[in-house]
Amino acid sequence: MNVPLIEQFRAAMFEAGFEHLPEHIEADGRLHRFQTGDKRSDKAGWYVLHTNGVPAGICGDWRGGKQVTWNAKDQSAFTDAERKQHRQRMQAIKEQRQQAERQAQEQAARAARGKWETASQASAEHPYLKTKGVEPHGIRESAGRLLIPLHDEQGELCNLQTIDAQGNKGFAPDARVKGCFSPIGKPSPACIVVCEGWATAASIHEATGRYVVAAMSAANLSSVAQAMRAKYPKAAITIAADNDHKSKANPGLAK
Repeated sequence: MNVPLIEQFRAAMFEAGFEHLPEHIEADGRLHRFQTGDKRSDKAGWYVLHTNGVPAGICGDWRGGKQVTWNAKDQSAFTDAERKQHRQRMQAIKEQRQQAERQAQEQAARAARGKWETASQASAEHPYLKTKGVEPHGIRESAGRLLIPLHDEQGELCNLQTIDAQGNKGFAPDARVKGCFSPIGKPSPACIVVCEGWATAASIHEATGRYVVAAMSAANLSSVAQAMRAKYPKAAITIAADNDHKSKANPGLAK
């Protein structure tokens, strides 16, 4: 009985856009992680599947925020008892997921801080900095890769973006990104600029002298702007989004 249910759940995951599906799915009601990209170590995907009572499961992606819920029975046909059980089950899954995500982020943050502390100051001669025409502004370097620190709203280092000589970028697996930012300049409650990439932040700061924070992606602009507003209630906040004419969606302006 469980095999077709598992395959139904797998099909729901695929239809929701999860292309890298786990080879084996456990229907034990516990949270399991799986690979969502090309790197085996980067397991941002997670799922929970129950087959007792009304079979149901949830699958999500911590990095992209994508999530899908599957039920073997239409919720409109639930009995009162089934509806109550479903609500309790979804709440338990939510709490389990949040706890697992916090633990993974805390572990990743500790690893990022250790790597940051042992790295050297970045050289202004690094190929990426020379290509972008900006100064290091306190970032560091390890094994030829630039290390861009991301801080949370309390100022704690919680993630690192790495950039190699060719400009290839990456974040630490499992580390928090949403609401985190890389600051350049002296914090100012008067005027703050929020932009996407670190090199853009460096360019803006060098041109204006303003306090600039890099959100690292268009999807994170709103979260970082809200964090700045909470920290500096009276500040004038400018969002310097990328204007990508090559992209039909133009995510910078859209976000």
